This record gives sequence, C-alpha cells and structure tokens, in this order.
Amino acid sequence: MNVAIIGSGLIGQKRAKSLGNARLAACVDIVLERASLLAKQFENCIAYTNWRDVIHRSDIDIVIVATLHASLSEIAIEAVKAGKHVLIEKPAGRRAHELDPLLSTSKNGNPLIRVGFNHRYHRAFRKARELVDQDYLGELMFIRGRYGHGGRVGYDKEWRANPSLSGGGELIDQGIHLIDLARWFLGDFTEIHGHAHTYYWDMPVDDNGFLLLKTAKKQTAFLHASCTEWKNLFSFEIYGKKGKIDIHGLGGSYGVERIAFYKMLRDMGPPETTMWEYPMPDDSFAVEFAEFLEDIQKTRQPNASIQDAHAALQIVEEIYRMSHL
Repeated sequence: MNVAIIGSGLIGQKRAKSLGNARLAACVDIVLERASLLAKQFENCIAYTNWRDVIHRSDIDIVIVATLHASLSEIAIEAVKAGKHVLIEKPAGRRAHELDPLLSTSKNGNPLIRVGFNHRYHRAFRKARELVDQDYLGELMFIRGRYGHGGRVGYDKEWRANPSLSGGGELIDQGIHLIDLARWFLGDFTEIHGHAHTYYWDMPVDDNGFLLLKTAKKQTAFLHASCTEWKNLFSFEIYGKKGKIDIHGLGGSYGVERIAFYKMLRDMGPPETTMWEYPMPDDSFAVEFAEFLEDIQKTRQPNASIQDAHAALQIVEEIYRMSHL
C-alpha cells in the first residue's frame, strides 16, 4: 500500500522508518527542505509543502498525520473525505469537539481511522496486556502512572508552549499517553478529579498535571505528567487482587524498558517475581503500523480508535476546566 506522511518532523521520520511492507510515496512539510530530506531516503518518494495536493492523489492508500496539534483533525477529516485510511497522531486534536466529524465517519467502518497511541505497543506493554488478559493479576484494582522530562533551554518558546497550536501543555502532551493506557486496562472513567498548573516554565500552558480517575466500579488511576521531572522518567504500575505489574523505562533517556510481574503467594509475604528486560531499539511504531495494515486487510476497527482519543481529550478538558486553563 502507498503511504503519505504529512508532517516530516521527528515523529514523521519515525513513522517513515516503520512502514513494513507499505511504501512511502509522498511526504509533506511546510518546510520543503525537511520534506525533501525525508523523501530522498525512499525510492520514488515525492516531497510537498501542501498537504491538499497529496490526499487527492489516486495512488495514496494511507495518510499518516504527524503535524502540530492544531492541524491534526482538519487534515485527518479531509483525508478521510478523500477516501484514505488515516493514522492520526495523538492527541488527534486540541479539544474533543474537533474529533466529532471523525467520530461520525468511523461508525461507517471505511475508510479506517487509527490514533497513534504507540505506547500500547512497547514490548513491556504488550507483555502486560498478555498477563492481564490471561488473568495473572485477577480483578484489577488501581493503576499508578508517572511520565516526565525536564524540557530543554527555550522549551517555553517552542510550539508546545503556544496553546493555540498545542491545546495545552504537559497534560495533553505526555499525560494523554498515561490516560490512554489507564483506560486501556481499566475502561471508561466516570469520575474525574485533578489539577494542572505551571510551576516552573514561563509559558501559558501547564507543566504539571495530576489526575485521580475512577471507573464506575471505583477502580482508580493516579497519574502524574510533568516537564519539571529533570531526570526523564516513565513508571506504570498495575495492581490486581492476585499480583502486580511494574513497568519502568521506555528506552533511550528514559532508561532500559523493563517489566516485573509480582505474583501474590497463598501465604502472602514476599511475592514470586518474574522480570523481562528489553534493551533493544523500540519497535512500537512498526508493530502498531503492522496492526493497522492488518486492520485494513480485514476491514477491522483499529484497537486504538478515534473514540479512545475523544474520551482521553474529554478528561484533559475537564482537568483544564477545573484548573481554569
């Protein structure tokens, strides 16, 4: 299948290298040099600066939208109207209502829309999903998740610090991954509590978000996203009545990706412990896209759907409303 990538920045480049058997036929960026540099790495790939010229190409089957948050939904909507399958990067929009046209389209089942929640496809989370689905943890009780980095010089002047482009700060950036993962394991949240605030960076968006989310059964997710972490951190713990999963690290500056399963014994006390470590390069983008190709082949609704993005954005919005942001 032929793919067009709109947005040739860091994520667009990662996507281009993770297409498997699909072929990159076009890439777009408002900076032609950036699109050209990416296009040169692939045979017969053409660089563009206008995304509208690409989505109407008859030979394009899939459009990957990897732009700033402000244009994600607009481009995805037009690509779907043009009959293209779409992979739209998280958060898929700045506010939930921006996804309403995509929600309507997704109910028809074709073309298909997948949201780029690639963290679901990290090796540790694939193992965690397997353990949970095979009932190693028993009934789930609560989740504790933390995700953070320390920014860099000039971080408060970048596009993420501009609410009209980003829709918010750290909560909508890394925090939405935590929300999506928590929903993936616990289901829909019916109670939303939290607070987002700017403690350090000189910018009109949040640099920390704190969430306490509850399902109808009172299963709880306690989540914290921060760009004042200073030492990059990823930690995600899942607690069940029969044991616990502890995921730490995402590779690179976040440390080696590891998962530990702590099995509660009959007499309790120190648990039986099994650990897996993944020092190899991250393959989440490749595994995610391979699944999307299979979704298309089987006309199957994607696992990470536009409905998931909409629900996650509603939670972000509610925290921002509570925090007057």
